[in-house]
Amino acid sequence: MKALHRLCQSGALMVAILAIAACDDTQSETALKQGLPLPSEVHENEGVIAETAEIDALLAEQSGTGWWDAQLFDVDTARLAGETTLALQETPIRAAPPKERKAYFGDLHVHTTYSFDAYAFATLATPGDAYRFAKGEAIANPAGFEMQLARPLDFYAVTDHGMFLGLVKAAADTTTDFSKTEFAEPFHNLNSADNSGTGFFSVLKRLSTFSSFLPQAVSQIKTGALDQNEVLTVVRDTWRETIAAADRFYEPGQFTTFAAYEYTASTADMGNLHRNVIFQGTDGLPREPFSRFHSVNPEDLWQWMDDLRAQGVESLAIPHNSNGSNGQMFKLQDWAGNPLDDDYARQRIRNEPLVEITQIKGTSETHPTLSSRDEWADFEIMPYRIATSALSQLEGSYARGALLDGLQFKQRGVTNPYQFGFIGSSDTHSAASQNNEANFASKLALLSGTPAQRGSVPRTGLAGELNYQGMRLVSKLVGSATGVPVRVKINGDVYNGGAGPTYGASGLAAAWAEENTRGSLYRAFRRKEVFATSGPRLQIRFFGGFEFEADLLTAPDGVERAYAQGVTMGGVLSPPSTAPQGGQKALAPSFLVMASADVDSAPLQRLQIIKGWVDVSGTHEAVIDVACAGGASVNVDTQRCPDNGGAVDISDCSINAETGAAHLSALWRDPAFIPDQHAFYYARVIENPTCRWSTWDATRAGVAPRPDLPATIQERAWSSPIHYQPD
Repeated sequence: MKALHRLCQSGALMVAILAIAACDDTQSETALKQGLPLPSEVHENEGVIAETAEIDALLAEQSGTGWWDAQLFDVDTARLAGETTLALQETPIRAAPPKERKAYFGDLHVHTTYSFDAYAFATLATPGDAYRFAKGEAIANPAGFEMQLARPLDFYAVTDHGMFLGLVKAAADTTTDFSKTEFAEPFHNLNSADNSGTGFFSVLKRLSTFSSFLPQAVSQIKTGALDQNEVLTVVRDTWRETIAAADRFYEPGQFTTFAAYEYTASTADMGNLHRNVIFQGTDGLPREPFSRFHSVNPEDLWQWMDDLRAQGVESLAIPHNSNGSNGQMFKLQDWAGNPLDDDYARQRIRNEPLVEITQIKGTSETHPTLSSRDEWADFEIMPYRIATSALSQLEGSYARGALLDGLQFKQRGVTNPYQFGFIGSSDTHSAASQNNEANFASKLALLSGTPAQRGSVPRTGLAGELNYQGMRLVSKLVGSATGVPVRVKINGDVYNGGAGPTYGASGLAAAWAEENTRGSLYRAFRRKEVFATSGPRLQIRFFGGFEFEADLLTAPDGVERAYAQGVTMGGVLSPPSTAPQGGQKALAPSFLVMASADVDSAPLQRLQIIKGWVDVSGTHEAVIDVACAGGASVNVDTQRCPDNGGAVDISDCSINAETGAAHLSALWRDPAFIPDQHAFYYARVIENPTCRWSTWDATRAGVAPRPDLPATIQERAWSSPIHYQPD
């Protein structure tokens, strides 16, 4: 990147760009020469496969530098003391029966100015700004417009990166002590008022900061050029401020905040191992977050959490973007390569009861290649590893596959490490939760503020051509798997390529809780009575039991009886206490599922139950429609609802809302139940089709939607699974 900077200063880069443009044959990039694959199809594209091999070779070479797994800091469980105001201590939860639990919506994955990448993208919003946004106030996007929710959220957690928390901001702000270090000098005034443009060289400078800040800091700490204690002082002060902001904005009963951060580890080949760590309270928290520079091994994170738990500090970790993990998030071996055993599984599930299955960087429920008979498996697929254009391996990267693998562990008598619940969240890097298709601004703040930057509309004219050729040249000069944006040509038009256009306007976390307080919501997280949505505030309830009666759907006390006679989402269903007598057939479980549409979104099209099970031949899955819009009947042979005629007018993104349903519900008994088979069940509700955010952008710009992106999507919600365990 230093060589590139010298070229930029001399003007030689522009000469090189013009020379390449004069020789260009206007063909698409290699990845597109094989056609225009949708994101769910690129794993079969020869061009992308070839590019992935090249990137893997480059990553293998770069891993020798030793920064990715550098252990810079000793594990520290020292705690902050006496810094929680007594007035903030939570009053005991009111006594309330389970039937009175309500659905609360929030976001447990939010980045602000204290994350190194968010600051590089020009985000200046603080944790306090993030909480003001969640409560309904407007805040500024660095691209020059305001962001505001139509409806406030119920809970929010700022989860800035624990690694070098607040450090790049402290380096750039010339009033801080840390900015006086030699290391900080290149970052001075990165986000000053006169450095907020999005021109070619400005973008390169920001991307250079994004890609080089971490390895440079690691290198200088290892050599002693950068004082480790100076770094830790910044990290600890920023963490203390993050906790204080959570306490300032916590209003028990009205709006809940959680002290939290992101543990951002990866494998050498950029396999994503990120987790968000959510603390139940704020009293006596550790004085610094455990980051990848304490250990890149997630098992060490769990041990740190266990050690804190022994001191009375309760927390849970939530993995995200398993879709970008290259098969590493849900693999069948531990960090050392040993088969998973009971100790591993118990520690993992104790610390990671939930998984974030949908967010901006894609949905991780399943993939069409893994679930070929699930017609809705292609939803918002982001097929690459995080921060690179290399494909992510499918096996070991998706939640449904992990659930199936977990059944096999249980069948063999090993504790199931993958018996988790589902949530969604956003991973916004502008402090503002992004989950509305019609006004999605993606996650890169200043660098995704326009449709052209997001890749939904083409870059036009000479400027577009120069941008295209310039980025091609930069990728050759830098030779990096990260930090260089891809440009592609489609029918002669220049678009932003790479992962960005595959990002989705997702998602939300939802919990069934007695009240909007830290204690009540955290208990819902722990018992996994939570669900995920792709953005709309859909509601879904899911119960399973062996004693459910036929009137459960219509009875006024149906929900109360479902709680009393069965288990709710996240629970474990055991065989009935009364065994069948004589020649009686074994009793099959029934499942009660109820869903409601978001009044500000599209109506519901279908309600489904996804079942997974294991037998002597391996694992299996099935998708069963159980309720259809308009009162239509499910086809008994295909297990599918008929087409309800839900459609979208792409010219203005209008929909025919009268074809859908405001509510769908069903009481479904499993006709294929076998008592000695381990199984899981979860519910999924799907809306009528609507315009994807990229189509909204194109329609407003008066251009055709980009052909290698889905024009429409079907928003949805997923309940946490119920597991059936015969033993």
